[in-house]
Amino acid sequence: MRAGWAVAAALPAWHVAPIVTALPFVRRRFFPGLHGAGPPDRVALTFDDGPDPESTPRFLEVLAEHRVRATFFLLGVMLQRSPDLGREIVAAGHEVAVHGWRHDNMLRRGPVATARDLTRARALITAVTGQTPRFLRPPYGLLTGSTLLAARRLGLAPVLWSCWGRDWAATATADSVYDTVRADLSGGGTILLHDSSCTSAPGAWRAALGALPRLLTECRRQGWTVGPVGAHRDVAG
Repeated sequence: MRAGWAVAAALPAWHVAPIVTALPFVRRRFFPGLHGAGPPDRVALTFDDGPDPESTPRFLEVLAEHRVRATFFLLGVMLQRSPDLGREIVAAGHEVAVHGWRHDNMLRRGPVATARDLTRARALITAVTGQTPRFLRPPYGLLTGSTLLAARRLGLAPVLWSCWGRDWAATATADSVYDTVRADLSGGGTILLHDSSCTSAPGAWRAALGALPRLLTECRRQGWTVGPVGAHRDVAG
């Protein structure tokens, strides 16, 4: 941990400063759009780290059963391995967005490497799915000055989340994911889950999958319309 802060301290302030947005209370108060805030009668549902042939199809099945669309923040390296699955996501009516080429910490990358990573991921997503991404979520939710600069040039709006399930942990269960999301979920929020365990504990995606139907049912009970980030933003104006 100390080594990580030492690295950060040695980097230019303009590059490091945006990582303060990793703190939820900072986003909530000063950057509501980045926090994923939208209309109080809606909730945005998002998934990171796919597409993964082992797990993503199972999430697509649950979403189809509940007639819900979501946003999938894709990793370029994962899409490169499973392009048909990326097309399947879009064919099912979901939105695709950029999570980077690899799940690397952008804090350790400068402007050139960051721009190359995001440009490559955006280009592949567009070419494979036919859908041009509008949104970006950097790995680990860590925004840097280089990331913001590249995102602006690529026409990508950064979006993080207002609640998550901590579904990457080896100890995660369907109940723990549901309870963790629900503790911070309210109308206008953005949920982060993972449809792949490529960067998590092996098989951790099963906890998110197990919690998903219950979360969707709860949102419906609350009168919240669940959908992708794009619809969330467009309704908000």
